This record gives sequence, structure tokens and C-alpha cells, in this order.
Amino acid sequence: MPRTITVGLDGSPESHAAAEWAANEAEPRGLPVKLVQVWGPVPAPMAGAPLLGAETHQHRTEQILHEAAEALRLRHPGIEVTTEQLTGRPAEVLIAAAEEAHVLVLGSRGLSGVGGFLVGSVGLAVVAHSERPVILVRANAQAPEEQETDPTAIAASAAPLRPVLLGLDTGSPDAALIEFAFAAAARRDVPLRVLHGWNPPYYYAYGTALDPAITETVAQADAAALEETLQPWRHKYADVVVVTESRCGSPSLALIDASREASLVVVGRRIRRSSVGAHIGTVTHAVLHHATAPVAVVAHD
Repeated sequence: MPRTITVGLDGSPESHAAAEWAANEAEPRGLPVKLVQVWGPVPAPMAGAPLLGAETHQHRTEQILHEAAEALRLRHPGIEVTTEQLTGRPAEVLIAAAEEAHVLVLGSRGLSGVGGFLVGSVGLAVVAHSERPVILVRANAQAPEEQETDPTAIAASAAPLRPVLLGLDTGSPDAALIEFAFAAAARRDVPLRVLHGWNPPYYYAYGTALDPAITETVAQADAAALEETLQPWRHKYADVVVVTESRCGSPSLALIDASREASLVVVGRRIRRSSVGAHIGTVTHAVLHHATAPVAVVAHD
């Protein structure tokens, strides 16, 4: 398994937040951090301008990369930080970089006036096609491991004891997704909150009032399925406190609401190798845009 935490850096505050989050994640695990920057040639009309030419642009991007690496080394002297500048289409290059990494960390801009992310086209393309875990980190929030707020670091809106939140579909649970969430909670020494949202039976679709007895029966069966799914990991990670919740209603709304109390949200994405069609499920897509904590998207078959 690759053992490098790779960060896509573009010089924005969000990408610096992602780098800081990655360093906080890597330091206690003894993992190196690799800062990757994708450089694209400047448009032809700009290339000949003395102050806007290709060499000037490339030099500036290299400077941003090296300055970010030096800043991380100063704040985290115990970790190895490497850099690499690559050329090509940003999404394609980052997807390739992710395949050689343990996880890929990207920055996402916070939505103005409301909580959540603004995920750009590059970030969505990487999430949709990478088969390695991708973590999106928002600026202007405190990292869970930090005791003091660092204005450049901004990894998670969470106090140290906030749980890891796992969104789980009991109809098609995946081992890689569950393992990732349990391991994340164990490393942080925090509880794992597992949330499953379920919708009422189809015959309630047209406004029929919910029968409390039927709702209770469905809820109990769903909670039992959730407990059965988690049992092997409860045994493997015996020291992790697990809190489960099976909730009637929209899974995406439940996860977005619960993200306010989480240090990390873990959701899945089914791998689809077809070149057409959606590659990010509706729940994961909603969580990516509106969760207020960092979001880890774990691809699975």
C-alpha cells in the first residue's frame, strides 16, 4: 500500500489548509507528505509578455511550492516533506498522483455565508475518478490536533474529541469504507459515529401518513442490520467507542447535519469504470458540498 499523503497545492488558502491537515495527519503516523503542483503552460498571447511569460509563471509556481514546503517543515520538523511540479490537465494529473498515494488531500473553498464546501470542477473530477481515498479540506477551521488556531491551517472544524462520522448504506456495505472510518477513529482516539439514513416504504410516496408501528418495525430491522454489519470491526477495533444511529429521512441531510459535530466525515463512492454516467452518488455529492467538516471519499467496488 502506498505510504505517502499527497496534497494538491495551487497556492490558494484552501490548498495550504489541505497541506496543514495532511501534516497533522502524517506526523503521528510517521508518514511523509508530498506537495504536488500542476503547472500548465500560459496561453500563447501571454507567453511573449515580459512579466507574464511562461518562464515567469513557472518560476512563480515553483516558488509557491517551495515556500509551502518550507513552512510545513518549520511547523512540523518531524515529518518528511517533498515536492513535485507536474505538467498537464490538473484533474488528470492529480488522479494519477492519487494512485501512488495513501490518500490525496485537496482544498475546498468555504461557501460564503453558510457552512460547507464549494467544490470546483477539478476537485469533483478527481473524486469521481480516483480509486484512492480523497479528502477535501475547507479553509477557516481549526485542525483537530491543533491547540491554537493557525490562520493558514485549517483543516477541520472540530475539537479534539469530536467523533469521526461514517455514512453507511447497510444495503451494500463495503469493507474498505468501514475499515477506513474505524482506523481514522482509532488513530485520533475519538468515537466513531455511524449514521444510516433510510427512507419510508415506497407506498408512502404520495403523502400517506406514516404508520408509527410500521416505522418502528422498519427502524428496528434497520438498526439490527447496522449492528450486524459493524460487528467484525467492533471486534477488530475493540478500543473504539462506536455510536450507531439509524434515522428515517434523507441520508444526505442527516449526514450534513451531523457533520457539524464531527472531526471527519467518511463517505463512499462506488467505482464505475464506464466513461459515461455519474461517478459520484447523490448522497456523497451533497455531503461534499455542504458538510462543515473535512470529507473523506473512499472509492469501492
